[in-house]
Parts: sequence; structure tokens; C-alpha cells
Amino acid sequence: MTPESLVSVATTVATVILSIAFLMTVYRVIVGPTLPDRVVALDMLVGIATGFIAVIAISTGFDLYVDIALALCLVGFLATVAFARFILSRNAEQGPRRKGVLDGADGPVETAKSTRKKSARTTSRKGRK
Repeated sequence: MTPESLVSVATTVATVILSIAFLMTVYRVIVGPTLPDRVVALDMLVGIATGFIAVIAISTGFDLYVDIALALCLVGFLATVAFARFILSRNAEQGPRRKGVLDGADGPVETAKSTRKKSARTTSRKGRK
């Protein structure tokens, strides 16, 4: 077996595996029971797309595809961080009425009430203008 045919077979197998992973991840994006499941699946789609670009770079021998894959990874990471901040802010706005977004439960949140009472006095702002 020549090295060229080995690379050809390996890229074909990698493309098939990545295609199956892509279909399974798209299913999770569509059906995912909670918003964090969907965000993780979208992050996984970025990883799979990066894998596709890497396979194309190997099969064609064109090195610029590696730079494109690296840029896609950086954009995907930033998108995941933005989605995570959105989920946290959404969870904070909903307050204690739902566990909601983070664990997928439908029941009310069991909140621990603070035993200490807030002071009636406000903090002094002496010396501040």
C-alpha cells in the first residue's frame, strides 16, 4: 500500500466518521431538552467543522485551510462563552421560580433563606463626592 492510497483511505474514513458525528450533533441541537445541551451541541458542531476543514487540508495539501480551521475554533470559543453568559443572565432574571435552564428540571427551586437580617442603616458615604 502506497502512502498516497493510505492517506486517501484515512481521509475517506475520517469524512464518514465526521459525517455521522455531524448528524448526531444536529439531532442534539434540534431535540436537546435544555438550552445548555443545545449550546454544547453547537460547540461540538464547530469542532466537527474544524475536523472537516483539517481533513480537506490533508487531502488537498493546501496549508491555508489550517489557518481557516484555527480562526473557526477561536470564533466558536467566543460564541460558546457568549452563549454561556446569556444562559447565566437568563437564569438570574428568572429568579427562584424555576431551576430551569441549567439542569432541565421543571419544579420550583428550593432556596435557602438567609438567617441574618439586613441592617436598616445605610452605609455611610462620608468623604465621597
